[in-house]
Amino acid sequence: MSAPDERPAEAGPANRSASGDDSALPPAIARAAAQSGLGVIGVGDAPTGRALFAAMGGARGLCETILPGLVFLVPFTVLTSIAAPWAQHWAMPVSLGASVLVALVFTLVRVFTRTQATQAVAGLIGVAASAILALVTGNAANNFLVGFLIDGGYAAAILVSMLLRWPLLGLVIGYLVGDGVAWRASRGKRRVMQALTACWLGLFVARLAVQLPLYFAGLTVALGFTKLLMGVPLYASLVLASWLVARAVYPASRSETNG
Repeated sequence: MSAPDERPAEAGPANRSASGDDSALPPAIARAAAQSGLGVIGVGDAPTGRALFAAMGGARGLCETILPGLVFLVPFTVLTSIAAPWAQHWAMPVSLGASVLVALVFTLVRVFTRTQATQAVAGLIGVAASAILALVTGNAANNFLVGFLIDGGYAAAILVSMLLRWPLLGLVIGYLVGDGVAWRASRGKRRVMQALTACWLGLFVARLAVQLPLYFAGLTVALGFTKLLMGVPLYASLVLASWLVARAVYPASRSETNG
C-alpha cells in the first residue's frame, strides 16, 4: 500500500545497487520503494508523529482510505437494525451508493486540483467493483470480496519474495538507504529483512484469518468494523516498526542525512 503523494528519489547512492550498476535494480521496484510509506517519510528521518502522519497520506489520504468503508457501514448498520421492510430493502443500495459517491468525490477533487490521483482512482475502481458485485449477488458481504483478493495477492507476493530469499522489505529499504541489494551479502541484515518481511506477511494473513470466517458467517456489520480496525491502525504500526528497524540496521544513513 503506497502513500498518495510521490516523493522523488534523491540522486546519488540511493539510486545505485551494490554493484554500482544503476540498471541492476528494476525501475519498477525503485519507483515502488520511493512511493511506499517508508519512501515518503525517509528512512533517515526522525520518527515523529508528523512524519508518520505523512506516511499515511496525510489527512486527505486517510479520509480516502477510511471514509468509503465508514459511510457504507454506518447507514447499513442503522437501516438493517430497523425492522420495517423499506429499511431492509434500501439498506444495501443506500450504503453502497454512499460509499461509491464518497470515493467519486475524492477522485474528482484530485483531478480538478491536479494532485496525484492514482490512489484515488484505484480506490474508486475498487469501491465501484465491490458495490456492483454486492448488488449483482444480492449479498452485502460481497462488498468486501475485492479487499480479500487484494490482501491475498499481497500475502502471496510477500511469501514468494521470502521463499526466493529476496524479502520485499529488504529491496525497499535497501534502495531507500542507498545499499541497493548489498544487504544480501550480510547474514545478519538478510535475517532482519526476512523477519521484517514476515511481519508484513503476518498482517495480510491475520486480516484474512479473522475476516473470512465473519464473511462466511454472513456477519456483514462485524466484518465491516473489523476491516476498519485492521486497516490503517495495523498498517501504521508496521510502517513505524519497519522505520525503526531500518534506522537500527543502517545507523550510518542517519548521520549522512543529518550532515
